[in-house]
Amino acid sequence: MELTTFWFIVIAFLWVGYLFLEGFDLGVGMLMKLFARDERERRVLLNTIGPVWDGNEVWLITAGAMTFAAFPFWYAALFSALYLPLTLVLLGLIFRAVSIEYRGKRDNDRWRNRWDWAMALGSFVSAFGVGAALALTSTGLPLNENGDRVGGAFAWLTPWAVLGGLAVVGFALVHACAFLMLKTDGEIRARARRAVVRWLPVGVLPLAVWAIGVQFSSGELMSLIPLAVAVVALVVAWVMAYRGREALSFAALGAFLLFGAVSIFAAMYPVVLPSSLDPAWNLTIENASSSPYTLKVMTWVSVFGLPVVLLYQGWTYWVFRKRVTAESIPAVHKVKVQ
Repeated sequence: MELTTFWFIVIAFLWVGYLFLEGFDLGVGMLMKLFARDERERRVLLNTIGPVWDGNEVWLITAGAMTFAAFPFWYAALFSALYLPLTLVLLGLIFRAVSIEYRGKRDNDRWRNRWDWAMALGSFVSAFGVGAALALTSTGLPLNENGDRVGGAFAWLTPWAVLGGLAVVGFALVHACAFLMLKTDGEIRARARRAVVRWLPVGVLPLAVWAIGVQFSSGELMSLIPLAVAVVALVVAWVMAYRGREALSFAALGAFLLFGAVSIFAAMYPVVLPSSLDPAWNLTIENASSSPYTLKVMTWVSVFGLPVVLLYQGWTYWVFRKRVTAESIPAVHKVKVQ
């Protein structure tokens, strides 16, 4: 396998890992206003992601950094064309982080409500922006022969971008409910399971349309096979949620994301960023990559670095594997500072 192909696979893996881990993370943030009914339930939701949310965001940083190092022309064309939405993503992530740290600093309902809205809206904007960027990566931007965007600041705002944004938002909401089935107990757990059964087909519909649309534009037999597996995994996820098999439902939903993403990246290959103006100006793994020496050095670093990251994050989830219940959340109380 050539190093350019290897790094295309690695970057695809990093994006799938980010969508899987940060998916339920962003979804829980949005559910702070859509699902939780009172302050205690909001604290339960917050505690389910409290130990892991910042580690999940590392995947986004790693995916961006690896793209910059392995395919600098892909990175330059995509990020320069998406300055506005990616700036909004960054602001959304900042508001999420600050709200998690600040909402409990004062015993005031209005104070907490403002930060809850910051958490929910920041999560929504981040999920939508990332989805739009990934959809445009697979469907194309108006790039000229130099890889520069043609058009104004909103040239990126296409139906595909909106579909991709809705796809990640919808999946994040359903994925978060599936996560809450595993991480909570009592009334929240029961409501989360009912939400998965009711809303799973609607939540994943934009992602399914995106994957199918990419297949129609550039797919082949090898990219249709993982798409078929994704459909089967989706059915299994719904059936298992209906039967109360929560772990299997969560795993099957993750398999749907994995194989759906594999079908999209397989249909793209070897193109990393299509030009909607002229296919001759597409960026591919060959004309967008770094030098062979750079890719070789990165490969050796990743061979040692990626397993360490996976082991550490796996250990973190294992340590904080127990369920969070409303009864385990202490009442709000003031801390006396001496």
